[in-house]
Amino acid sequence: MMSYRFALFVAALFGFALPAANLCAQEYPSKPIRMIVPFAPGGGTDIVARVLAQKMTEQFKQTVIVDNRAGGGGTIGVETAVRATPDGYTVIIMSGSYATNAAMFKTSFDPANDILPMGLIGDTAFILVMHPGVPLKSVSELVAHLKAKPGSLNYASSGTGGIAHLSGELFDLLAGTKMTHIAYKGTGPAMNDVLGGQVQMIFGSAPSTVPLVKANRLRALAVTTMKRMSSFPELPTIDEAGVKGYEVVLWYGVLGPKALPKHIVERWNSGIRRATKLPDMRERLIAEGFEIDDSPPAVFQALLKRDVAKWQKVVKDAKVPPIQ
Repeated sequence: MMSYRFALFVAALFGFALPAANLCAQEYPSKPIRMIVPFAPGGGTDIVARVLAQKMTEQFKQTVIVDNRAGGGGTIGVETAVRATPDGYTVIIMSGSYATNAAMFKTSFDPANDILPMGLIGDTAFILVMHPGVPLKSVSELVAHLKAKPGSLNYASSGTGGIAHLSGELFDLLAGTKMTHIAYKGTGPAMNDVLGGQVQMIFGSAPSTVPLVKANRLRALAVTTMKRMSSFPELPTIDEAGVKGYEVVLWYGVLGPKALPKHIVERWNSGIRRATKLPDMRERLIAEGFEIDDSPPAVFQALLKRDVAKWQKVVKDAKVPPIQ
């Protein structure tokens, strides 16, 4: 294949211009790329971002810099990405929490149509975990306790309106219970208070909770997906444990401004698919509870729309006040 520099030489020699699209395709990326993480360091999204950024840096031969922009349940970071120049040098990595923004926050952008899905990485479950000092060892015990003493237990989340918050609202809705929600600015601070015993439990992402469960620093009760985790098969699902119909799937993917050129979207999509096939990355993701998902951007877009509708219904049925 003719190199970009040689193509420029030939074009100059014979007096013709290279098509602009080809120039862009050949040049990208020619400088460092910013990957926004719209949450504080230490959470599941941040963990996945740092692993992926390393692999994409190796592929692109340009540094992919992780930029944490916490706040507003992720909306501050998302708005930065939505308003960025659509040149591929600002992208965002998001979890399924993105879809809850449409249900909870009044945003200046359309969550389904003002951003462009570029590639799914995979999906996983939340794990309902408790501080070891709480004498409850199953979902049925938790439900019984909450029905006897409504509001007596607190659960932490990465922020009001995020998927971890609404996972608790969905639990209360289907189980007929009442927990007290404590919001933090990111999973890291929330997890620290659960570890310290200031808050009793959390619906934690697998990447941030599995190591803590294995170290006996947290007690796992159940997973939020309909299917058990292959890396944690002894844990029941919340549906199996008696809260019928309960399901929360936490996906991770990379998105960008809606006007991104097609060749940049394809470059990222193929790059993510290659990265998740690398033995070291694949083994790490699977060990932390991921199911690899290399679906095309169109499937990612459909997933976004489905989840937005789901969480809008949860917010309405649970009478959760939206955030203005």
